[in-house]
Amino acid sequence: MAQKTLPSITSGKGGLDRYLAEIRRFPMLEPQEEYMLAKRYEEHDDRDAAQRLVTSHLRLVAKIAMGYRGYGLPIGEVVSEGNVGLMQAVKKFDPERGFRLATYAMWWIKASIQEYILRSWSLVKMGTTANQKRLFFNLRKIKGRIQAIDENDLTPDQVEEIATQLQVPEKDVISMNQRLSGDASLNAPIKTGEGETGQWQDWLVDESRSQEEILVEQDQLETRRDMLTDAISVLNEREQRIFKARRLSEDPLTLEELSSEFSISRERVRQIEVRAFEKVQAAVRKAALEAQQALVTVEAEDA
Repeated sequence: MAQKTLPSITSGKGGLDRYLAEIRRFPMLEPQEEYMLAKRYEEHDDRDAAQRLVTSHLRLVAKIAMGYRGYGLPIGEVVSEGNVGLMQAVKKFDPERGFRLATYAMWWIKASIQEYILRSWSLVKMGTTANQKRLFFNLRKIKGRIQAIDENDLTPDQVEEIATQLQVPEKDVISMNQRLSGDASLNAPIKTGEGETGQWQDWLVDESRSQEEILVEQDQLETRRDMLTDAISVLNEREQRIFKARRLSEDPLTLEELSSEFSISRERVRQIEVRAFEKVQAAVRKAALEAQQALVTVEAEDA
């Protein structure tokens, strides 16, 4: 599943069009086919299965990458970074969770692209808190809304408005605007709308290590945990006990043990386990669909 085996965007006129035409030749996968390929890769490390999962989602990467064309970076490199995120998603994808790969991979693709853009734009080590990343990727959009997109320097009122919308300090807005407006002296004097004065370098945050991957993994883990917890709540007490004992325990109980606990046959325990799993899977799929629809709505509103 090495990246070098994937199509690449060549430089020169028509390179992007040729790449888009090439990746459109890879067929989309039906849900059951995607599930079987994911299981083959998960259980047998089948690289051909992984390759098909990746190539069938290259169009998703291209679509997401096009949304980041306003940062002056080569689109080929943006797409390449998105493909790295896609491959990471395939490696970590669990088909038993009830999600489609596209829903799961979208977050990894965006995180990989955004990390690349942050690295490329940093004059010195940039802070990587969630607020700073949100400011970086939304400042241009908000400047356009308030008709300040062509101005290098923001007025105090504009700084205050942006800081309020994004819920970040005004000094962070000034710092990020300086970065996005081009190279500037680190010793250039600045004054915030809060009355503070200093040099640009005073507002630059120096983190000891990058946090993007940690944040993404934490967000994914929390999201999956919340969805699973909500999904399990649809089960009755006996179903929850059997489901957790058989599916979620590090040392699963046997059918015989649960049969004795509930004074029912082993076959009845198995039937309850299967029914509980189906209920949980359906609940998780519903939650994932609702989350995806909510994301599409938010992105449409921000467009």
